[in-house]
Amino acid sequence: MSSSLVVCEVDESLKEKLKKFRFRKETNNAAILMKIDMEKQLVILEEEYEDISLDDLRNELPERQPRFIVYSYKYVHTDGRVSYPLCFIFSSPVGCKPEQQMMYAGSKNQLVSTAELTKVFETRNIDDLSEEWLINKLAFFR
Repeated sequence: MSSSLVVCEVDESLKEKLKKFRFRKETNNAAILMKIDMEKQLVILEEEYEDISLDDLRNELPERQPRFIVYSYKYVHTDGRVSYPLCFIFSSPVGCKPEQQMMYAGSKNQLVSTAELTKVFETRNIDDLSEEWLINKLAFFR
């Protein structure tokens, strides 16, 4: 008999951090990296980064484990306007353990809702994670 998927709750301190991050005033790229504490079944903060490019952030991600990322990106539009979209990125690399993938996939929507984000992207290959990749994804929102 299979057990049902338990969707993870979001840690209270992480909820506060996400709220503050949403209203940050800085104009550099920044990220909040989150993981699931499998024993507590809780989405928790793993690391915060200031002034980090997606290329540098990609190097911080584990190769075979899923992660959630909220990324504040300084986006210079083709007409010269600048905006700072908050992007939710779900990284679920090929080769992750199936139970991890299910736990992360089952927790994603609640986390997106908690963070109140609309620009939600997924990647199965962390090598894809680049500024060019993000610009292509954001082009949908123009």
